[in-house]
Amino acid sequence: MHMTSPIGLLVIAVVVLVLFGKGKVSNLMGEVGKGINAFKKGIDDGKADLAKQDAEAVAATPVAKDVTPAETKDQA
Repeated sequence: MHMTSPIGLLVIAVVVLVLFGKGKVSNLMGEVGKGINAFKKGIDDGKADLAKQDAEAVAATPVAKDVTPAETKDQA
């Protein structure tokens, strides 16, 4: 696959600035940043919810009791 050279990327950046203007591009980048932060926060919240559910599931799991008859325990 063909990679764009640094000069090509510079030309693309200049064209975008000319078409949209500095203010519009900075607003767009700000919105992208907010979206990334919201995505990261959602991931962290999801991990916290899963950890809480796991902790609740472990706490709700009944503990197994030893029901082996006493005479069998003595023979072992």
